[in-house]
Amino acid sequence: MTKSVAWNNVLCLYYSRTGNTRKAMEEIAKELGADLAELRDGVDRSGWGGWLRCGVDAMRRTTRPVKCQTPIPISDYRLVIIGSPVWAGRCSSVVRGFLKQHGGELRNASYVLTRGTEDRNEEVFVQMDRYTPCGHQTAVSLRLDSVGYTFWLEEFLRETKAFLRKR
Repeated sequence: MTKSVAWNNVLCLYYSRTGNTRKAMEEIAKELGADLAELRDGVDRSGWGGWLRCGVDAMRRTTRPVKCQTPIPISDYRLVIIGSPVWAGRCSSVVRGFLKQHGGELRNASYVLTRGTEDRNEEVFVQMDRYTPCGHQTAVSLRLDSVGYTFWLEEFLRETKAFLRKR
């Protein structure tokens, strides 16, 4: 990756149960010089019980109030990049909760999915768009240990920088 350049008012916002989404979002935030914030819903999702709860919450589309602290209001960011693990073919219930609460405040959105299977789960982008009237500008589905991880991450960054240059 290239040397980091600050892209004014970009926020990388994510939920990560295992650390995979956190890792990807930290790389993206560093490359873009973006603010980084983690979403929390106060639910214990650790261990096997937490893993099972995640799948059930995703399938039922269960959400709870979500907390996140950002340096400026969400609506002031030119782009919010939302990172979510894929749970049972859906975005995490934590991200869904955030989108239900704040999706209408986003000026522009991009999505980063992390997944544990070869299935790219690109239908999740459409699911997330249901809560964001602005839709998404760029999106990527990543599997951390896959051969194509670096390629797809760099392609996402290239497309995102191109979008930011136009704005």
